[in-house]
Amino acid sequence: MHRALITGGTAGIGAAFATAFASRGVPLVLVARDAARLEEFASTLRSRHGVDVETMVADLVDRDAQQRVADRLDADTDPVDVLVNNAGFSVRASLLDEDLSEHDRGFEVMVRAVLKLGGAAGRAMSRRGRGWIINVGSVSALVTQNNYSAIKAWVGNYSESLGVQLNGTGVTVTALMPGWVRTEFHSRAGIKGSSIPDFLWLDADRLVEECLADVARGKPVSIPSTRWKLIAGVLRGTPRGLVARLSAILSHRRSKER
Repeated sequence: MHRALITGGTAGIGAAFATAFASRGVPLVLVARDAARLEEFASTLRSRHGVDVETMVADLVDRDAQQRVADRLDADTDPVDVLVNNAGFSVRASLLDEDLSEHDRGFEVMVRAVLKLGGAAGRAMSRRGRGWIINVGSVSALVTQNNYSAIKAWVGNYSESLGVQLNGTGVTVTALMPGWVRTEFHSRAGIKGSSIPDFLWLDADRLVEECLADVARGKPVSIPSTRWKLIAGVLRGTPRGLVARLSAILSHRRSKER
């Protein structure tokens, strides 16, 4: 029986992963900051799907919290063999800001914690001879809007690099690169999304099902939906100067939605 640990597991894509695994009878370890919301969601999954749901209250900005989650990944009692590094938030601070506090939070949650937990999971899973690591990135990694784009570019490169290091161990790594997804992520960041055409939005549950199918195939990168695969392909083949111009247009539109 597999056991999946999901960071940011009570909302958005993380909650969709939790529901997908629970519906398959997979026991869970959910990691989130909000204790009340965490227990409420865990209780719902237990009653609805009859699965064991362990909870960990942890704010991954804090390095002690990162260590506690890493220790859980390393434990041989009720071992975790699926890690979903999903916790994250929009970093909208300017790259010119003197105050780097928002950038620092982004680095801790979406870079250092991903590195820390991915390493802990990779060591433990390779020791057991099997495991799956999913790191949630973004198609925004292919543009150059802000530090969020830069962070997600790191996540994608890191995921593929970790996959190379774990080759032959029985552990696979997949970078999930979604486009715009209908979750509370954007509203939390103060982004209305009114300028985004409806056809570009993805459903979180469908996105997760497509990702899990790619994980089962051992694919290093999962870009759900044909439309976003095409968009990603075009962005990868576009000269960087044009990508910069497109990024400037997107940034201008985004600033008008604040």
